[in-house]
Amino acid sequence: MEEFKILLAEDDPNLGKILKAFLEAKGFVVDLFINGEEALMGFHKKNDYQILVLDVMMPIMDGFTLASNVRKSGSKVPILFLTAKSLEEDKLKGFEIGGDDYITKPFNMELLLARLNAILRRSGAGAKDNDGIAEYKIGKFTYNYEHQKLSADGLDQKLTSKEAELMKMLCDHENEVLDRRIALNKIWKDDSYFNARSMDVYITKLRKYLKSDETIQIINVHGIGFKLLTR
Repeated sequence: MEEFKILLAEDDPNLGKILKAFLEAKGFVVDLFINGEEALMGFHKKNDYQILVLDVMMPIMDGFTLASNVRKSGSKVPILFLTAKSLEEDKLKGFEIGGDDYITKPFNMELLLARLNAILRRSGAGAKDNDGIAEYKIGKFTYNYEHQKLSADGLDQKLTSKEAELMKMLCDHENEVLDRRIALNKIWKDDSYFNARSMDVYITKLRKYLKSDETIQIINVHGIGFKLLTR
């Protein structure tokens, strides 16, 4: 089985050791660094990681600065931020830098694992079908992000680019709340009123595509965003 390598940057020594031990027990190879500067040096030295897990608040060099330096080097390696902050501005900053996801401390270890696997799937490094294309399984549907296609009962539904991006974000946050502002800034690049209404139309379309499976729902979470519920 292929080993996936993680660069983990976490300045809390206890949490760092716990995360490293947990992820190694799940089959990952983990290099742990205690500050952003050391992590950046380690990244440039090896540069063979499948994903970076970066604490935002670190001494010497914070996680956002570290991520910016990684992106400036031309690397597109996926980045997951660990943050003790729940401010939307911090989450949006992470996406603007080129981050792929975030998780707020304290967090459940299994949730972290699920987020990592979701990022690896959509980056093409995780679970794949026989053609080597990352896919999501949602109820009776198979969602192929690369081909922008929802499939079920022998029928295919082709999605537009924005439908595909929104569907991906919902899948990556399955059974969790997807923040409306984050989705707008990630996909539409702006969270204006007009774009918000446009996103509501796309949500309605996705609900229509998924309605043949009663175990799937996209619900509104008032004042926050949306949640893809599967059971």
